[in-house]
Amino acid sequence: MLNKQILVSYGDQAKKMTEELLKEIAVENELDKDDLIALKPNLINASTSEKGATTDPQIAAALIEYLQAKGFKNIIIIEGSWVGADTDNAFKKCGYQELARKYKIPLYNLQKSNYRKKKVFDMEIEIAEIALKVDYLINLPVLKGHCQTNLTCALKNLKGCLSDQEKRRFHRMGLHKSIAHLNKALKQDLIIVDGIYGDLDFEEGGNAVKMNRIMAAKDPVLLDSYAAELLGYHITDIPYLEIAAEMGIGNNNLEKAEIIEINKDQAADINYNSSKIKKLTKMIKAKNACSACYGSLVHALKRLDERGKLKAINQTIYLGQAYKDREIEGLGIGSCCNKALNFVKGCPPSAKAITDFLKNQNM
Repeated sequence: MLNKQILVSYGDQAKKMTEELLKEIAVENELDKDDLIALKPNLINASTSEKGATTDPQIAAALIEYLQAKGFKNIIIIEGSWVGADTDNAFKKCGYQELARKYKIPLYNLQKSNYRKKKVFDMEIEIAEIALKVDYLINLPVLKGHCQTNLTCALKNLKGCLSDQEKRRFHRMGLHKSIAHLNKALKQDLIIVDGIYGDLDFEEGGNAVKMNRIMAAKDPVLLDSYAAELLGYHITDIPYLEIAAEMGIGNNNLEKAEIIEINKDQAADINYNSSKIKKLTKMIKAKNACSACYGSLVHALKRLDERGKLKAINQTIYLGQAYKDREIEGLGIGSCCNKALNFVKGCPPSAKAITDFLKNQNM
C-alpha cells in the first residue's frame, strides 16, 4: 500500500469490510513473523460503538483473524481510556475482553503502564513503554467530531498511549501542537478507521451519525485531512494537520491523494433518535438514501449551523436513489439528484463539498 493511497469500503458490516480492505492492503508483506504487532482502538469510555465514540471490536477481530491465519502470533491490544474512565471496564463493555479470551491475545491497560519520556524538539512526552516497544502499530481510530479540536481520527487517537498525567498536560499546553509532537515521537504503521458510526461533535458519543465507511491508509496526516473534509472542515480548521505536515509526519495535500473506493454504499431506511440531529435535518426529504451520503449532509448542516447560516436555508433538500432521473424543485445532494436545478456532485459527496454548495446557494 502506498503512502498516497486511502482505501474506502462502504457499508455497516465491520468485520467483512475490514477483511476486504486487508486483502487489498496485503499487510503481511510489511511484517516479519516475530514482529510485535499492536492494535490501538479508541476506547475513550465504556460505550458500544453504535454510540459513536468507540471502535467496533469486529474491526479488531477481522485483523486478528487475518494476521493469525498468515502466521503472525505476536499480537496485542493496547489502550488507555480518557482521564476519569476505567480502561479495564472499557475493554469489557466494548467487547475487547471477549476478543482477548477468544483469540488468546493480551490486553494492555495503558493507564497502568510503565512510561518513558521521549524528547521531540522542545517538548518531552511521557508515553507508555509498550507502545514504544512494538514493531508494527495498527491504529484503529473512530471518525468523529471533537469539542476542542473539531476532529478526532488517526493523529489524535495516539493520545491514548499517554499517561493520565500527560493527557492533562496536553490540554494545558494546547492540544494541536502536542498532538503533532506526539506523532513525531510515536509512529503508526497502518491506520484502519471506524467510520461506521461517529459522533456529530463530541468525542464521548451520544449523537452518533451513521457514515457507513471504513478507511485504511498509511499516512495519518493525509488520512486526517481527508477525514476533516468528510466532516465539513477545511484542513485549516484543524491546526494540528498543518503542524504535523510541517514536521514531516505526513502530507496534508489532498490533491496528491489517491482515493480508492472498493465498493458503494447501499440504500437503507435512515432514522435518527437524537433531537440534535432531528433539528438539523427537518428540511430534508430522503428516499432510498445511503447512510454515507446522508451522514455527509448531517455534518454539513452542523457546520452551517455553527456559522449561523442554517436558518438561511429555505428550500427542501433532496437525497436518495428514489430521485434518480427525476426533476427536483429544490436542492439535490449527490449524483442521484443530478436532475435538480442545483445539486452537488459526488457519490457520496463530502460534507465539505455539501457545505460549500449550500452556503453558495441563493437561499
